This record gives sequence, C-alpha cells and structure tokens, in this order.
Amino acid sequence: MIIWLNGPFGVGKSTLAAELHHALKGSLVADPERVGDLLRGAMSGHELTQLDYQDYPPWRQVTATLVTSLAAYTGGPVIVPMTVLDPHHATDLLTPLREAGLPVHHLVLHADPDVLQQRITTSDEFPGDPVRSEAVRAYRHRRAADYQKAADSWMHAHGHVIDASTLAPGQTLQTALAHLHTT
Repeated sequence: MIIWLNGPFGVGKSTLAAELHHALKGSLVADPERVGDLLRGAMSGHELTQLDYQDYPPWRQVTATLVTSLAAYTGGPVIVPMTVLDPHHATDLLTPLREAGLPVHHLVLHADPDVLQQRITTSDEFPGDPVRSEAVRAYRHRRAADYQKAADSWMHAHGHVIDASTLAPGQTLQTALAHLHTT
C-alpha cells in the first residue's frame, strides 16, 4: 500500500507521516525530497538546470521507481509525504504506482488559508537556526496560494481530503487511519 500525503507546505504532512509510521506495522517513510537533493547536486551548473526539482522528469521517474521498489521489497505500507501541485507531475508519479498493482491512497491534508498562515508563522523547522527557519517560513508563505490554486483546480477532486484546520495531530492520524481501513 502507498500512502501519498499531499497538501500545502506547512500543513503537517511530515507529522502525519511520522504518526502513520508508528501506527502501521512494517511501514516506512520515503521522502522524495532526498531524490530532489540528489538531482540538484547532479544537475548543478548544467544547461538543463531547473529551479524546482519536481520539474525534472528523472525526479518523477526515480521517485515512482523508489516507492514501488520499496513497497515490493518490504511488503509494508510506504508513506510518501510530498506536496505535488502540478497535476501532470501527480499523474507521472501516481500512475506508475497504480500500474504496479499497488493500492494507492492519495490523502490531501488541507487547512483553511488563515489557519495555514498561522501554522507557518509559528513553525520552527530548525530550532536554534532562526535564519534557516525564516527561509522555510517565507517559502511556505509564498507557496500557499499555489496550493489553493491546485486544490481548487484538481487536487481535492483527485484525493481524499482531510481538513486539518481544527484537528490536533492525533485527530488527523485517526481520520487518516479511518480512511485507510474503509477503502
């Protein structure tokens, strides 16, 4: 089983991924951002360098292969916390997972815009490193409108939406588990 956690930057995907990992026996968390970091390093200075690693077709191919390979190797659920805003990128990622015969749960964590902005503002991603934390907050604030556009145009229609606006992390976990057990 693949559990793809999508939604805006700062909504709590990593927190939910960690909680699901502890709740689901034999599961593991696969973070495609690490694949992106690898590609950034490999493509540094190349004429085809992209600003966003998700725009590299190899990122989408390697990520899909990694996730399917991990699921086949471990037999356990693979949890993938990754915001994907472009519907074509989502198709490139999720279609191979489904074609591999794996059950794919595309969970979209959502938070109302005001709640999301507050969560971003109060987050401290790198305790002890205020400069780095502020850079992450600024990026998340800039991308919030991109999420809303994706949510309105395709994401909410193609995933199971969990509105985490008023849910505590434990409640978000219970909502996700309930969905996984009923589908």
